[in-house]
Amino acid sequence: MKNQEIARIFNDIADRLELKEENPFRIRAYRKAALNIEGLSKNVEEIPEAELRKIPGIGQDLAGKIVEYCRTGKIQAYEELKSELPEGLLRLLAIPSLGPKTAKQLYDTLQVKSIDELEKLALEHKLSKLPGIKEKTEENILKGIQTLKRGTERQPIGKVLPLAHAMRDQLRAKAPVGRIDIAGSIRRWKDTVKDIDILVTSDNPDKAMDVFVYLPQVREILVQGPTKSSVITHEGIQVDVRVVEEESYGAALTYFTGSKTHNIRLREMAVKKGLKINEYGIFREKDNKRIGGEEEGDVYRILGLPYIPPELREDQGEVEAALEGRLPDLITIGDIQGDLHVHSKWSDGSHTFEEVVEAARERGYSYIALTDHSRGLAVARGLTIERLMEQKKEIAALNRKLRGFRVLQGTEVDIRSDGSLDFPDEVLKELDIVVASIHSGFKQSAQQLTSRIVSAMRNPYVSIIAHPTGRLIGDRDAYELDMEEILRVAAETGTALEINASPFRLDLSDAHARKAKERGIPLVISTDTHVVDQFTYMGYGVSIARRGWVGKGDVLNTLEGDALLRRLKPGKKGTT
Repeated sequence: MKNQEIARIFNDIADRLELKEENPFRIRAYRKAALNIEGLSKNVEEIPEAELRKIPGIGQDLAGKIVEYCRTGKIQAYEELKSELPEGLLRLLAIPSLGPKTAKQLYDTLQVKSIDELEKLALEHKLSKLPGIKEKTEENILKGIQTLKRGTERQPIGKVLPLAHAMRDQLRAKAPVGRIDIAGSIRRWKDTVKDIDILVTSDNPDKAMDVFVYLPQVREILVQGPTKSSVITHEGIQVDVRVVEEESYGAALTYFTGSKTHNIRLREMAVKKGLKINEYGIFREKDNKRIGGEEEGDVYRILGLPYIPPELREDQGEVEAALEGRLPDLITIGDIQGDLHVHSKWSDGSHTFEEVVEAARERGYSYIALTDHSRGLAVARGLTIERLMEQKKEIAALNRKLRGFRVLQGTEVDIRSDGSLDFPDEVLKELDIVVASIHSGFKQSAQQLTSRIVSAMRNPYVSIIAHPTGRLIGDRDAYELDMEEILRVAAETGTALEINASPFRLDLSDAHARKAKERGIPLVISTDTHVVDQFTYMGYGVSIARRGWVGKGDVLNTLEGDALLRRLKPGKKGTT
């Protein structure tokens, strides 16, 4: 979790420097460093300083700050910077969509020092009377405050899962535990999580709990007992550990995985069979005799059901499907043959072609698509047509050297405000794959945003729509879209929709992915990798697909390379 802590600090430093109107290059350096650190699969505490300096965007100065934080828990320069700006102003910066300049304006002109105070002024329509602040801005500030308040209750799974894994692994290594699993909504792979549930068996529960409550992640002990202990971490997340008997472990794992409504359905089925199911096991009602519960599969087997994967346990038709033999054969991480949304140093990525290819091959992939940004996204060093054609030649040269691996030439082309694309058709038709996406104008009307995506899908050279709803979990809600229209046109044109596997996007959502599958719309699962460690995000995307009842045959990048290209071949989709 040090990675996320340092990334948060570097982003906070960037915000403070922006408020002070410091050098924009220095601000961008901190933001890029934060992105790269957050994407690391290794814990920064375990990386020597010399190796830290090799991470893209991390030079000697920032590497030194990382080491300082890992050793002392502080960065002196950050502490000094914090003293230069009022905390009231900085509280406002926590509101999604409220930029530093607007926050400073509100602080200076209205002396707003708290989020509650700002919300009251916005509800009274006092903000829109200020220069440069319109009614729409006021509405967006209120939406941002609501998003922030929701975020204090539930956290993105991308923030919580690494913490859960770290604490589980430390318990496994240091505590006298036998079986151990993360349960709850994390095990069901919900995109946001309220707390962490860990289930264990132990022949020395008191010792196990002593280890747990004194883990380094713990800020506060709420309860400590031989069967259940609860703590609050430094990030403010509650973690509960329960010790159960071996003979009850499967029943308990089912119970504490949930969901609540899924469990209710199982209990209702049990009652009809004269049984009782709870976290302690499966019992006959008439004599209270235990008939199972050591393994999770016991619960489903005794009820006459096939095993229902955790991702489906939401009481959304999975029990009926199980009874009728209609449970989907869900996609697995091993089914993925390649990643179709990858950035390199040519735009805002951090690695060369060769470095990206090496990392992809290490994951067992047989291809990737390099999809650097198009020219309109200047902040991401988007490629001009000339640079794109130069890149095309270099990829062709690289492919001639490769054996058993292929690099697809692509682009992540911007969908402009009028629905046109950032590159003309005569350029797009030269590429293997075209990923189209929206990066601006998020506050436009649902009609205009929908029209932009529909226009892109009707282009015969657009293969995929990336991160279709634009959400950033905990920071930015999905923009307003007519998703029914998006799905209708995607089905009509054969345009694939992306499940963006970044744990802070997970876009499409599981609900939209399920609707796409039901309508025969092709899906892809891609990581939007900017740092090669982000290839590990694929697991998040696959799990969201599983929650959407998606199987291997529904996802294009489970195909081998030639078959994939036949499905993506430009100009072959239906258009109107």
